[in-house]
Order: sequence, then structure tokens, then C-alpha cells
Amino acid sequence: MDIDVLGALSVRENGISVTPTAPKPRQVLALLALQADQVVPVRTLMDELWGERPPRSARTTLQTYVLQLRELISAALRRDLENTAGRTAKDVLVTLPGGYLLNTSDGTSDVREFERLAGLGYRAMDADDFAGAARHLRDALGLWTGGALADVQTGAQLEIETRRLEETRLCALDQRIEADLRLGRHRELLGELTVLVSRHRTHENLHGQLMLALHRSGRRSEALEVYQRLRNALVRELGLEPSAGLRRMQRSILMSGPESVPVGAAVGSERLSRVG
Repeated sequence: MDIDVLGALSVRENGISVTPTAPKPRQVLALLALQADQVVPVRTLMDELWGERPPRSARTTLQTYVLQLRELISAALRRDLENTAGRTAKDVLVTLPGGYLLNTSDGTSDVREFERLAGLGYRAMDADDFAGAARHLRDALGLWTGGALADVQTGAQLEIETRRLEETRLCALDQRIEADLRLGRHRELLGELTVLVSRHRTHENLHGQLMLALHRSGRRSEALEVYQRLRNALVRELGLEPSAGLRRMQRSILMSGPESVPVGAAVGSERLSRVG
């Protein structure tokens, strides 16, 4: 089974889509796909579908959705002429005590591949291999085709999962940009960073990276304007001043030439945690 959730939901068995069109079964499949090869409790699935007020028929209705998914899986398995193991839909979507498990049988998962590549990138950063880090993290981010589960109606459980995934995406993006900055790609990053800070108005790392890219490109006044816009947003929306690391970067830009502000000055050992 092959699973894609970093964009539109796509679940394929034998290369054939088993993704339903109806919203509720899609939610069930999305949650099972996100936790593939792990048991998803019935209580978790019911909370996703109906929140704190499930109908009396909730368990029966959930079983109906599972049956619908198994029908799609059965149709895909029937077209697998090499199904020598004689797998059935119940072997793929397994009923276990207390819940259900989606058995991928060593298929692909874009989330798992993203995590693998991002991990390689983080380890390369730790080893000061910035070219390798930029390459691995760029490959990881390239797996995203849109927001996580962009075409799935989300309840409480999927909302938590999609937020978690988006945060991992933002962390990988932050590290990829830092790697590119350390490789001297300041001018190439200006357009991307300008878009990112407009989307994340209180994300200090991204603003610090844009300040540095502008400053290294000889655009000191614009770098200082970025700082002021961030400060205004932080004070207005969160009642906070910029972090000490970012304030140090601002002072360094005020007092120095383009090459004297070190890459990572806004992050360094004091990682910025405010995000927007």
C-alpha cells in the first residue's frame, strides 16, 4: 500500500486508488493512513468523526465506514494477479482489540520518506555539511504538494496531526534556509523569504534570516525595516518584544558592514520559538 498525505490524500493498493469520495470515510482512512501499521483506537476514530457528542449509532456507523473501505481494497486486490499470498481486505485493514490497523506491507509513505530525508538533513547540519543538508532538506520539502490532507475534512484528531506535520515542515524549511545562507546563497533566498515572512508574521527565525539575506545583499535599510515590522507585529499580536538574539542581530546590522553579521546570529544557541 502506498500512502500520500503531504498534500491531497491518496491511498493506493496495487497501484489502484482506495481513497473514498465521501467525507466521513475519507476521515477514517486519513487517520488510519497517518498512523499506518499502528492500532488506531475506536475511541480516537469516533472522536475524529463526531467529537464529544457521538450519536448512539456511532460504533455501528464506524463499522459501516470500515466496510466501505474494505470494499475498495477488495476491488484493488482482485486486480492484483500476483497476489500469491492470497491477501484479503481484512488483512490490509485489520480489526484488532480496541481498534483498527492499516497494514501497508512495506509500501511507501510520503510522511516516512519526509522524516527520513529531514533526519539526514539535520544530521548533515550537525556535521557542518551544509551542502548535504540543503540537498536532503530540499528533497524532503519537495515531497509536499500542498497543505497536509488538503482535501480532507478534519475533526479534532486530524487537526492535531495536520498541525504537527505543518510544524515539522516549517522546521525543515527553517534549517534548509539556514544551510543555504551558510553556503552564501543570500540573494537567491530573498524572494522566498519575503513570501514566507508575509505568511508567518511573528516567526522570528524567518524574519532573522530575511534580515541577514538583505544585509548581506547590501540592503541594510530594508533589513532594519523587516525588524521593525516584526517588532510591531509581536507587540500588537502577542504583547512581546523580539527575542534577545534578534535584538542583537538588529544592533549588529546597525553597527557593521554586510559581512560582519554571522550566519545564524538570530538563532545560534538560543533557538527562536515564537511562530506565526
